Amino acid sequence: MKDYESIHEFDTGILDIANTSGALGERMSEEKLARKILISLPKKFDMKVTTIDKTLNISNMKVDELIGSLQTFELAINDRTEKKNKIIAFISKNDEEDLQCNMDIDESF
Repeated sequence: MKDYESIHEFDTGILDIANTSGALGERMSEEKLARKILISLPKKFDMKVTTIDKTLNISNMKVDELIGSLQTFELAINDRTEKKNKIIAFISKNDEEDLQCNMDIDESF
């Protein structure tokens, strides 16, 4: 998976590969496909991959469940990133108001 790629795009590519593999006579098990998905995720998913490895039985996990869990995690990451990147806009005064403001400040000192 590429860093800029979404889980949905990645899932589409993985399913294409799995379907092609099945058409060629080698059907991948759900467990094998889930493990391949977890291995190929970028670093930003490391925390989620570790949690899945430690708490869930991958041999019983459906690929759809895994993808759903990863999409939820991706949404949380993206939401947190958007909140950090909010930009504050300032409205500047025109030159006359700035000049008057500066003169008022100078007089008060």
